[in-house]
Amino acid sequence: MIYILLFLAVAIGYVIALLLNKKELKQMSLFLAFSGAFLLALTIFELLPEVFTSSTKEIGIYIMAGIMLQIVLEFFSKGAEHGHVHLHQHDKAFPWLLFISLSIHALLEGFPISEENNLLIGVIVHKIPIAIILSIFFIKAHYPRTTTLLFLTLFAIMTPLGNWIANHYSEIHTYKTEINAVVIGIFLHVSTTILFESSKDHKFNLTKLLTIIMAIVIAYFL
Repeated sequence: MIYILLFLAVAIGYVIALLLNKKELKQMSLFLAFSGAFLLALTIFELLPEVFTSSTKEIGIYIMAGIMLQIVLEFFSKGAEHGHVHLHQHDKAFPWLLFISLSIHALLEGFPISEENNLLIGVIVHKIPIAIILSIFFIKAHYPRTTTLLFLTLFAIMTPLGNWIANHYSEIHTYKTEINAVVIGIFLHVSTTILFESSKDHKFNLTKLLTIIMAIVIAYFL
């Protein structure tokens, strides 16, 4: 069921994009703000307490490694993990750099998901708006539908694959704490970037503030 839900998150995003492809993306900033705050809150409430059962400084190194890894991935993805997609209008080749960087991100975010935490909900809430934005930019860039569907299908498989690997390989379980710490770093970077970038010119926006507070409260009471 976990694998199906993670796959459906991207499929739902694509369907929504088909319905919205002629409309502006202005309201997406609210959805992104909610998803960023929700993912950040779940990371702090669910994952951080779990990894800080061993050497605090050592775990901090892995968290920083996750942040640095995400910065490197975003050099190639141009920030697609938090709502920025830059595709060349005249180049319709399969965007391998974007795919590989997003796939590494998606694969790793599947590792800490389990029945013992609510991270599944956070990842789904994070993936749907990203899938919407990816799909709309593919559509507006006039990529062939086969390319769009192939990209999204492979992207949708990555997080379930990461979760499957984590559940079926004992070597991964041995280093579960370290891997989860890396993923925490990835989540911290992505979620905080979404929050910082969701406000135009960093101006105060009451609606966005209430959206963020609501996301944090919901994450806390899950």
